[in-house]
Amino acid sequence: MEYLDKYIPKELLALKINYCKKRLRELPKVSMSKANIRGVQVVRLRSDKHRFRMNSVQGQELYSAMLEREDIERQLKIYEAIWDYYYKTPAPVYDPPKIVRTLITNNDKQLVMNKAFFDGLKNDANTNYPKPMIYSFNGIQYRSTAEKEIAMFYTEMNIPFKYEPEIYLLGSKKPQFPDFVLYIPELDTCKIHEHLGLMNYSSYSRDLKLKCSTFIDAGLTIDQDVFFTYSDEDQPLDTRYLAAKINTALFGTMVCSNDWNRNVNS
Repeated sequence: MEYLDKYIPKELLALKINYCKKRLRELPKVSMSKANIRGVQVVRLRSDKHRFRMNSVQGQELYSAMLEREDIERQLKIYEAIWDYYYKTPAPVYDPPKIVRTLITNNDKQLVMNKAFFDGLKNDANTNYPKPMIYSFNGIQYRSTAEKEIAMFYTEMNIPFKYEPEIYLLGSKKPQFPDFVLYIPELDTCKIHEHLGLMNYSSYSRDLKLKCSTFIDAGLTIDQDVFFTYSDEDQPLDTRYLAAKINTALFGTMVCSNDWNRNVNS
């Protein structure tokens, strides 16, 4: 997580800080100790007044919670250091809500775009068009320098994503392969990111109009559920622009959430 030289919008940074604090309240505090029992060294995990051996089911669950807590505490220190560096006032305090956004599939079924939805997507599923095989990152071949840079940005920002997964949407006979589907753990929701690299071609523009109408027919909202970025050879992608687009999509979703409004206004 090399955040210190990255552009993180204020609202997105506040969301990350509050999510970390929320998870720390939810996770148990776990301590680890070792004991010698009949000549055998045993690792024990303790939470509250309960102790479990490391190799037990409960012990493994506590060990996972302990590792997650350590990672969350490390992230929080980084986020708060960035906030303190750039802003003079304390970060706003709220509980990040779980956002329930749905899409309608081609069999008229509504799917909640949550972690289960994201986990069910196949990564790098589009085999319709050959790839140039020169834009490789983390074992995936991307179709352009811009797409590779986007994948690198999401990886550095610790945002889980699937590249060109297969999605069936209402009104489309063929599966759709959006460039990126992101999972936002802070809100337990997904966002679709389409990067436009050939907008100077009229056929590409026509395809984009059809794609937008397909997203809308499937119940998705442009700039919240789906957002777009643009670049070409004369105007390369600036990751600050990408960060701002993510921020707009997330903050717009939160503002439209009744749970978040009640939380902030209480």
